Order: sequence, then structure tokens, then C-alpha cells
Amino acid sequence: MKNFLTIIFVLSVLSNNIYSQVNPDMEKVKSIVKNVKEKFAPDKRVAVFNIEVEQPEKKIVIKGETNLHEAKQELIRTLDGEAIKYEDKIEVLPSKELGDKIYGVINLSVSNVRTNPDHPAELSTQSLLGTPIKVLKKGQWGFFLVQTPDGYISWLDDDGFQMMNETEWNEWKQSQKIIYTNEFGWAYEKPDKSSQHISDLVAGNLLKILNEEKDFYFVEFPDNRTAYVLKSESEKFDQWYSSLNPSGESILSTAYRFMGVPYLWGGTSSKGMDCSGFTKTVYFLNGIILPRDASQQVHTGELVDTKNGWENLQAGDLLFFGSKADGERKERITHVAIYIGDGDFIHAAGRVRINSFNKAKPYYSEYRDNAFIRAKRILTSVGKNGIEKIMDNEFYK
Repeated sequence: MKNFLTIIFVLSVLSNNIYSQVNPDMEKVKSIVKNVKEKFAPDKRVAVFNIEVEQPEKKIVIKGETNLHEAKQELIRTLDGEAIKYEDKIEVLPSKELGDKIYGVINLSVSNVRTNPDHPAELSTQSLLGTPIKVLKKGQWGFFLVQTPDGYISWLDDDGFQMMNETEWNEWKQSQKIIYTNEFGWAYEKPDKSSQHISDLVAGNLLKILNEEKDFYFVEFPDNRTAYVLKSESEKFDQWYSSLNPSGESILSTAYRFMGVPYLWGGTSSKGMDCSGFTKTVYFLNGIILPRDASQQVHTGELVDTKNGWENLQAGDLLFFGSKADGERKERITHVAIYIGDGDFIHAAGRVRINSFNKAKPYYSEYRDNAFIRAKRILTSVGKNGIEKIMDNEFYK
């Protein structure tokens, strides 16, 4: 029995040696794939680069998917430069299965976008009515992998958006629209507040204008439903956008409108917000697009010197909290707030509320004071440092 086991062990070792000799490039290929991923897709929230390397029957096969054409090009170019023989089975998204329907527009007041293609899955973010999106592939249970204007990639069910081809998508984007400016309200079947509701609405919703009738705009949804929206609760988008002049005062004025709104993980609307969903929505209503998460927002804007406390901070600055780097542990940004003044800040924590770094204030937060990492000024970076206006974003152009 002992001799038999010895023979088996020897054969196994010989087999592994032969296998590695037949495929000497395997580890090199894996290293190249890893390097390309780190260069082009370090953040899986905003990029798809799911590439695997296999070696069935002595042949190296590279398979998977990415939405980054330039990443695949570099991968192939590097492999060819190393004279490595391989079979390319990488699909560049959007999937061919979608045909020409690779675009869409959000069709609900607030659509829930999830980490996985299933309704019980974690809420990763939300997207507002009228938002243009890109569709990458179809999943299970009527879900589609989509990308929103902030670059976020997650799963959205087919009730949440209207699929479109490029012509339909561009037509929607170029149409005259209204933006809903009230925190919450309704679209009506008739130009009458007592008529049947067609949909609820939240601040930031966009709808196509068909006509005007007294105190109402006659509007169209992405799926061609029609409704009436009160003029007193909305504005023509072009007029609203051209009138914007974002300042610390306007940022705070918008932020105060959401006081008391409940905290909702993944939320980005007046129905419920998480910390970065709050800052993102406040800035959007001032014509500016921020990245989705606090750990992404921290890499934008202009760094503010806070070595001596809050003396250099200005209204509207973003404050970032978390845990500092310690030895092998990397820095973690887990929370974001908007600075008000005199040490005060407004943020979504349980609900949208005000806390302070100022120990003399009754709403001083020792927890937040100890967790503060850094501050970034956004308003001086519009058009640079990762900050862009709505109409400079490629999804809205």
C-alpha cells in the first residue's frame, strides 16, 4: 500500500511538471491581466473587467467581459508583444444580445439599482426619473446591468427604465424638458390637482414637455405616458440650468430642504438618502454631478487645509470621515457631510441632520470629530478635478 501511494505521488508530481512545461506562459498571462485591470478598472463600481485565464488541453484561453474597449486592446497588444499564443473569448459590452437597445431612460420617480440581478439584493444606488443610462447586458429575472451618468454600474429591473436605441435616446436628451423642483409631489391625469395620479415625483425628476395649459405643464414620460405637472412645482430645464450659479449659500439652501429625510442605504432622493446620496443630490440640484460614493467623492475637488481645525473651511465644502491608515491597514472613507460654518455640518446620519465639531454646541458629535479625515472644496473645481456640470456629462449631451 505504501509503495502504491508513493507511485501515485510521483506520477502527480511528474504530471504537474509536464503541465507547467507545456504552459510556461500561464503565470505571465495572469500577471498581464492583473496589471491591465489595475490600470483601467481599479474600481469595480464604475468599470467591468471580469477576465479569467484558463488552460484546457494545453491551450491558454482568455475569457470574460469588459465594458472598456481600450482595456481589451491593451491586453491583446501586450500579449501579442510577448508572443504568447492564446484564444480570445472576451466579450466587450454592451452585449450583442441587446441588439441596438443599448440605451435607456429612467421611467420611475426613483428607480432602485441593486448589486445583483434580484429584488432582494442590496440596494447599491438609485436613479431619478428622466436620467439617461447605458445598458450593458441582460441578466436574470428581468434585470439589466446598467451604467448611470456618475459611472456607477449595477443591476436595474426592466420596470425601472425604458430601453431605447441610439436615435430614441438622443431624441429624449435633445427634447425640451421640465425639472421637478419640489421635494415631493405628483403628476396628474388632467390639469387638475383632484384628478387621478399618474406618478409620484421627487426633486430632480425630468420629463419631456408637450404643451402648457394654464398652471400646468403637459408632459411625457420615457415610456410615452402623459401627465400634467404643476408649474409652481417645476421649471423648464433650460431656464433652470442657465440660471444656476452654485455657491456655498445655494448648496446649503438646497441641503436644508431635506432636513429630517430618513437615512436609506443606497438612497439618492427625498424619499430617503444615504450620506453620499445626500451630497450627490444636493449638488445635482445645483447643476453639478458628483461621483456616487463617499470613497469616490473624496478623490475629487480641491484639498482644504484643516491642520488647525475648521478655520479654512467654507460653506459647501465636503467633509470626509472614516478611519486613517495605520500600518498595513489602508485608509477607509465611510461618511461624507456638507460644511455649514462655525464648525457645523449637515449630513445624512439616521436622518438628514446638523452636527458640529464645535464642542460648545449642544449638537457637537465627538464620534464625527474623532473620525474626521479631510475636507474637499467642490465649487472651485467645476470642470476639473473630477467635478462636472450636468450638461458637460456625456450621458446628457
